Amino acid sequence: MSPLVERIHSTDKMPIEEILKNGKGIYTFLNPVSYIEALKRKDLFSAFDGIFADGGLLVKAIKIAYGATVKRRSFDMTSLAPIAFSYAAKAGKSVAIVATKQEMVEKAVANLENSFNGLNICYYRNGYFRDEKEMDEEATKIVSLHPDILIVGMGIIKQEQFLLKVRDAGYQGIGFTCGGFIHQTAQDNAEYYPDWVDKHGLRFVYRMYKEPHTRKRYAKAAFVFPVRFMWEKLTGK
Repeated sequence: MSPLVERIHSTDKMPIEEILKNGKGIYTFLNPVSYIEALKRKDLFSAFDGIFADGGLLVKAIKIAYGATVKRRSFDMTSLAPIAFSYAAKAGKSVAIVATKQEMVEKAVANLENSFNGLNICYYRNGYFRDEKEMDEEATKIVSLHPDILIVGMGIIKQEQFLLKVRDAGYQGIGFTCGGFIHQTAQDNAEYYPDWVDKHGLRFVYRMYKEPHTRKRYAKAAFVFPVRFMWEKLTGK
């Protein structure tokens, strides 16, 4: 079993409620497209406490190639996000968010606070930085604020690098990457996917409709990912 798949498989055994109650660790998510990028940076992803399988195609690929069963778990409102936010609201845990553009993160915060009564989002800002120095300063600032949960959505690799930077600066809480979740949440309300879309597993089709820029990404998932995934299994590269 490849190192990435092994980490996904071991993380799948960890209930999200247990992770939240434990109160410490950093976690990220891989879908078919980001999996290809992660193969180039195995060192980066091996530093995380857990990796979740985000996407039905990745779940099926792991089953077919390795005979291992894992669940799709994504940081969005169809999966882990409502569990995390409900827990934070009920347990009085603070949340910090670093993601997307400033206007979008502000709208998303308003939608989330309206959706989860008592949710304390103690700090938020956009996910764009001028340089490495500003990222270092932001990491130090977040550590000083001591949020219980940190959510970072800056795109594959950048979000992982930043979350690791925050941990290395001394962060003691729980950190999750979230991809485009905050951007999606800013659109209308916290519920991005209609129930029927989630029920029938048509999230990728709906997202292609709502966000045309994702179409190239999903084409890559359909045609490049299966070949690259099997090549890694056969060669270890």
